[in-house]
Amino acid sequence: MNILRLLAIGMITVCTAIAWFVLGSALNFRTNVSSGDMGNEVTDIWGPALEQKHPSAFYLSPSGAMGKVMLQPTKSKIDVTLDYDPKKKGLLWHRTYDVNFSAEYEIANPTPIAQTIYVEFPLPSDQASYEGFSFILDAEEPRQSAPKNGKITEAVVVPPKQSVPLKVTYRTRGMESWAYTFPKDSASASRVRLFELTMHTDFQEINFPKGTGSPTKREEVADSWTLQWDYPDVLSAPAIGMDMPKVLNAGPVAARISFFAPVSLVFFFTVLLIIGMLRGVNLHPMNYFFLAAGCFAFQLLFSYLVDQLELFPSFVIASIISLILVCGYVWAVAGTKMFLIAVPAQFAYMVLFSYSFFYDGMTGLTLTIGAIVTLGLLMILTAKVNWADKFIKGKTKSEPLMPPKMPVAA
Repeated sequence: MNILRLLAIGMITVCTAIAWFVLGSALNFRTNVSSGDMGNEVTDIWGPALEQKHPSAFYLSPSGAMGKVMLQPTKSKIDVTLDYDPKKKGLLWHRTYDVNFSAEYEIANPTPIAQTIYVEFPLPSDQASYEGFSFILDAEEPRQSAPKNGKITEAVVVPPKQSVPLKVTYRTRGMESWAYTFPKDSASASRVRLFELTMHTDFQEINFPKGTGSPTKREEVADSWTLQWDYPDVLSAPAIGMDMPKVLNAGPVAARISFFAPVSLVFFFTVLLIIGMLRGVNLHPMNYFFLAAGCFAFQLLFSYLVDQLELFPSFVIASIISLILVCGYVWAVAGTKMFLIAVPAQFAYMVLFSYSFFYDGMTGLTLTIGAIVTLGLLMILTAKVNWADKFIKGKTKSEPLMPPKMPVAA
């Protein structure tokens, strides 16, 4: 092995890294295009992230701000069921869900005279469609009012110091997250009394969005949860929410694997170089060119298989084909001894390292452990190696000096 060969192998590694960078950039571009176009299409069909606001009420009075006295329900009992149903479009999974909403409220008249109270129930989104919508005020027949400015507004005459029930039910669909929020415009409006919300999920992974409160009770049943929020009398009550479970998106995963693949290739080539030198097998730079191409085929095939297959089957197929290409070539060129080194090396550095991208936060740890284990093994194997002998230019052994030929007599 000489310096020129090492430089040639280094250039092959750099060129392959550039190819991986181009592939990763193309995947990011495809993912962004898919996110924009397909995301809008899914939003049109399934609706956006939903935020159900707490209903409010008011009656007209000159003593109130702008001639209105704002009221909040004196009692609320809500039941929400979230059914997670992710949809795949292009390279991305979209975290879509169905929600069944049922709520019972009490609207009270705090004055000593009868009041015409206007009840406002805001809908979660103008983009969502609502099935089985029912708005029943004062136990009458369901009102047939259409929403205006995203709200259903109905009037009812409430006797002095009495209350009327309000019952609302609907089914709809959304994406990413669901939330229930309270008004924050004034102390009286944001004070929540006798509030109870029960949420049922059909998924096990629960995550509460930033700015929302934790449930007061929770119960896990099989792969689902029943969560309950109780606010007996709370000022500035925190919002209630739920993020849909995370889904591995093929585009971002494939792009990250491509960007970090050169690190795996450096480890793989380092092992082949050093072990090959110890065993007297010095592969030609052209051999390393074909090995780099076989490793690149892994990410290239994986990035296009995910368009047609699920993420894990695509990864398995691409891994097997790359292992056959690379390790089969090592066997054909350098024999069984190097083949037995190439198989575990490629599996560890290319396959397992790439697989760590399927788990958030595991990539750095996997890379660190792999580097330390590799360094330790190579230090043990090369502790007594005379490197000066391994890097002799030209032939491995110097030829003996020959005496000059004697001139022939005339």
